[in-house]
Amino acid sequence: MPLYHDEDQAMLADTARGFMADEGNIAKQLRHWRDRDCPDGFGHALWKQMAEMGFTGMLVDEDDGGLGMGHVEAGIVLEEIGRNLTPSPFLTSSVLAATALKHGSNDLKGRYLPGLIAGDSVFAVAVDETAKHRPSRITTRAEKSGNGFKLTGSKSFVIQGASADMLVVAARTSGADDDDDGITLFAVPKNAANMSHDALRLVDSSMATHTKFDGVDLDGDAVIGEVDGGREVLNAMLMAGRIGAAAEGVGVAGGAMDMTVDYLKQRKQFGQLIGEFQALQHRASHLYSEVEIARAVVIKAQQLLDAGAESAELMSSVAKAKVAKTAGLSVKEGVQMHGGIGMTDEYDIGLYMKRDRALQEFLGDAYFHANRVAELSGY
Repeated sequence: MPLYHDEDQAMLADTARGFMADEGNIAKQLRHWRDRDCPDGFGHALWKQMAEMGFTGMLVDEDDGGLGMGHVEAGIVLEEIGRNLTPSPFLTSSVLAATALKHGSNDLKGRYLPGLIAGDSVFAVAVDETAKHRPSRITTRAEKSGNGFKLTGSKSFVIQGASADMLVVAARTSGADDDDDGITLFAVPKNAANMSHDALRLVDSSMATHTKFDGVDLDGDAVIGEVDGGREVLNAMLMAGRIGAAAEGVGVAGGAMDMTVDYLKQRKQFGQLIGEFQALQHRASHLYSEVEIARAVVIKAQQLLDAGAESAELMSSVAKAKVAKTAGLSVKEGVQMHGGIGMTDEYDIGLYMKRDRALQEFLGDAYFHANRVAELSGY
């Protein structure tokens, strides 16, 4: 497949770019909610507007009321979210949780998907239990209790955990902590008794929680997929999330690059535009090449995932690792080429660095995925 968008996808990109630039820009969203110390970290009105645009239900099957689109299309929206640093639950709700709910019962889908599609509901995903991403080890336990389960344990850095109407929780129902089997996913409603959230604001001003489950009682119909067979669902959800995070990272890299190039065309030093200095031109050209390569890698991963190819798993980690390196380069170059003012809050370029730092850690950093690429390649 060609590593660019077809005509319909290009039209979607134009629509998403205009909408996010107008309604999701830094001044209207990120700075607005940050400066007001918003406990959610995002605007529900914008989330509702995204639903009206059809974005929230892009990955939901048409039979369930969604648009039935693919990850290429979802990635188009995510790239514009990243470009504008738009605080939004799209990645956690419309990509990660929506992917998990594809494996849920009709009852679960009927309970949660209409709210997602309408922009009335926000979902979170609770997988990690330590500071670093390590999904191979799940210690949170769900023990049989009557006709349901009793959930005990804790999860770390649950993005939008306190704002979520439902949390997709990975728990162990059998076996040892490091076993591949014995994992079950649960849809835990926000009002579940004995669940508590310790909220924290991340470096990029987004909100997360350390969430504790102190004997949370769940009905049997809270299970997503099969009991003890949740590893496959978990892997599918994580793969979709990693590719989605990579798409958002391309947007962060592109947004920082565009801002830097614009600055090079405006800032004068020694009587001339700094963009006329050849050394800075070389750095800007190199950065452009890296961003384009990263975007092509992400599109390839999206296409493979939409096609159900076995190599999608490998390419998801290739994309996450490549984008982490590229976005890191873009924001560092941006701050450096802005000079001292790049370190001030007055200029937006520093906000891109903060978002990149948080996004790199989400669902595994460059080192995690480089190692995973090696293992999947037989090393």
